[in-house]
Amino acid sequence: MALQDKYKGLTDAAIAAGITNLAVREQDGILYIDGTANDGATKDHLWEVYNQTDPNFVSGDLVLNVNVSINAAVTKAKVITQSSNLNIRKGPGTDQPIVGKAAHGEIITLVNRSTDLWWLVRTNDGEEGYCYAQYLAPQA
Repeated sequence: MALQDKYKGLTDAAIAAGITNLAVREQDGILYIDGTANDGATKDHLWEVYNQTDPNFVSGDLVLNVNVSINAAVTKAKVITQSSNLNIRKGPGTDQPIVGKAAHGEIITLVNRSTDLWWLVRTNDGEEGYCYAQYLAPQA
């Protein structure tokens, strides 16, 4: 099965969700889906669709590079780790690659409270990803 066929539900969901600058390409046995979502809920929905096709994201044959628009409604959150940096991951799970870190006490952008465990954030350097919600305190 071709990867574009395997992940047709995901690409269809991206189109239906209005992902802008959507680009789908296959290279070296990996399907890349790039684009920009209008809000965090849309990005979370794409991860849910992806998880239905590839439970727990174990295949390693897709890279979902969809970020949330800089203009999306967001709030701020403070990193409340004991003393270490907070890992920010590509997707909602410890098996996802680390794409950035936020320092203890740092104020970062809270894009979406995706689940009880994982929140979608953006660092001041523009790195976007998911981190454990228990290590964040929303700011007023």
